[in-house]
Amino acid sequence: MYLLAVVREKDICWEYAEKLDGNKVRCKFCQRVLNGGISRLKHHLSRLPSKGVNPCTKVRDDVTDRVRSIIAQKEEIKENSCVARQKYLEAKSPGNIPTVKTIMPLEPLSPIQKVFPTVTPMAPPSLNNQENAEKNIALFFFENKLDFSVARSSSYQLMIDAVAKCGPGFTGPSAEMLKTIWLERIKSEVSLQLKDVEKEWTTTGCTIIADTWTDNKSRALINFLVSSPSRTFFHKSVDASSHFKNTKCLADLFDSVIQDFGSENVVQIIMDSSFNYTGIANHILQNYRTIFVSPCASQCLNLILEEFSKADWVSRCMLQAQTITKFIYNNASMLDLMKQFTGGQELIKTGITKSISNFLSLQSLLKQRSRLKLMFNSPEYSTNSSYTNKPQSITCIAIVEDNDFWRAVEESVAISEPFLKVLREVSAGKPAVGSIYELMTRAKESIRTYYIMDENKCKTFLDIVDRKWRDQLHSPLHAAAAFLNPSIQYNPEMKFVSSMKEDLYKVLEILLPMPDMRRDITNQICTFTKARGMFACNLAKEARDTVSPGLWWEQYGDSAPVLQRVAIRILSQVCSSFTFERHWNTFQQVHSEKRNKIDKEALNDLVYINYNLKLARQMRTKSLEADPIQFDDIDMTSEWVEESDNPTPTQWLDRFGTALDGSDLNTRQFNAAIFGASDHIFGL
Repeated sequence: MYLLAVVREKDICWEYAEKLDGNKVRCKFCQRVLNGGISRLKHHLSRLPSKGVNPCTKVRDDVTDRVRSIIAQKEEIKENSCVARQKYLEAKSPGNIPTVKTIMPLEPLSPIQKVFPTVTPMAPPSLNNQENAEKNIALFFFENKLDFSVARSSSYQLMIDAVAKCGPGFTGPSAEMLKTIWLERIKSEVSLQLKDVEKEWTTTGCTIIADTWTDNKSRALINFLVSSPSRTFFHKSVDASSHFKNTKCLADLFDSVIQDFGSENVVQIIMDSSFNYTGIANHILQNYRTIFVSPCASQCLNLILEEFSKADWVSRCMLQAQTITKFIYNNASMLDLMKQFTGGQELIKTGITKSISNFLSLQSLLKQRSRLKLMFNSPEYSTNSSYTNKPQSITCIAIVEDNDFWRAVEESVAISEPFLKVLREVSAGKPAVGSIYELMTRAKESIRTYYIMDENKCKTFLDIVDRKWRDQLHSPLHAAAAFLNPSIQYNPEMKFVSSMKEDLYKVLEILLPMPDMRRDITNQICTFTKARGMFACNLAKEARDTVSPGLWWEQYGDSAPVLQRVAIRILSQVCSSFTFERHWNTFQQVHSEKRNKIDKEALNDLVYINYNLKLARQMRTKSLEADPIQFDDIDMTSEWVEESDNPTPTQWLDRFGTALDGSDLNTRQFNAAIFGASDHIFGL
């Protein structure tokens, strides 16, 4: 017994765990406590879909690889033992009695064969060609751990059509061809698209977006993008961990990026508050006199919503709403019943940030209020003991029947919706710098109107908005853009305060630094504000509210040529970095210390291609129905679903309900739950 204990302690995986009482261990990465000892810890760290163990979300990639190797060796030993035993039994069996052989292949099993051992390469004769093709595509997805949402990609069907045209016998490109020849070709094609867009920069200028985030290894990573009216391009991703708080090093980094695009083309740089903001902003303003540094509008609006949610009654309302959603989404049959009453619609919405998700989910809950009440009072619910016997059932019924709760939900939706509307406008990837002033003014007016009989609450929420606007969002460029926006300038309801005019003049002095450049600017401002010359024609008047401000100036601004040139450059800019979906695990792999130089170069090229293809698709398929601040899939790990910090081994599976049978599967979260957020991609 003593010898056995010593052997167990020598297992190399113990360095990743803390031994607790009994047969319990605590993972040193995520601090989760596991029952079952070192064996379950290994499956936890491997992030493989087995043993009903929740995958670790914080384990390092090198540890995962090491543990998977250990598990694979153990499985191989077991297989070899079974093969040896089978041969021994065959040797002992009499010659005249046929030996019944097990279906145990001598070759190592693939992952898909281990999960579905009866699968064979040949399709059964009963399957037709369509079914056989679909089956093999499905197996390709399952074995290679592809996100199901890949099937929504426009290139997915294009690939299938191209292969079908080749006919039988087509052989796909090898891994080496993909990694070399085709990688280089596609990268060149994407780069040529950027070259075409660069031509418009002399007229419209461009915005550099510096998007910062910290990965699970506490590395500070910066993604650089460049945006102009035609489209947004991903430039590169940089690990700035070693000098993130060093203004000199960051300044050198920004200098190099500015030179990549040409300082004469850059109108503004958008960065979030993660930076040493003042130091970098001062460096840019001093060294590049015609470049503005602006905060991210979406980040500021998200902080406003975050402050709103901290109000006691809002926070309490959200907790009550989450009690309902957790009860429903953690029970498969309950989830099915809910969808019967909502017509297949979800209660939960997942936004691009936690605060946005919270208010979108409250909106969704409010829309389904009558259906939820019907469900909890229906015979289908009341006669099912699997629902009614649960302690949460009584709590949920009480909340749903509580009028005070629904009044709080209505109020939360009323104060958040105006700012969600602003978020949608500034996060849609289109030039919105000329609209932010008007949008914020209208949002504040909505708060005043709603709280016309409650001065204290009105002041509480408007103070939050004004503080965030003053401290983080205000930019002279925003004020100048508002002044030059024809839909605002000629709107009799809008009044320009003196501070906005001061900001306009500051911007003009920066963009027109020489006195001879602005000799006639005062007359041209008067021509614009008084709507004289070409500004007075009927076409110009009719287009004030229907054409984008930058295009309006390009078409009708000839009566004020100097102001026209400045207005086009200002009004052609975005004001937010929330215009694209981030792919964190991809960037983490780019900056992995384990990779050699060749792998890093190839992966950098892959990320460049992948990100720009997604951005191009986003621009190409953008529809009026698409919500730029909301994801299609639900986050099944959010606090609107997660029931506890230590769910049962099968609880995460229960949440999908009939989705595992092929209905509404949350592919993004299903993929992350099974395979882990840091699984290697692209085979590098």
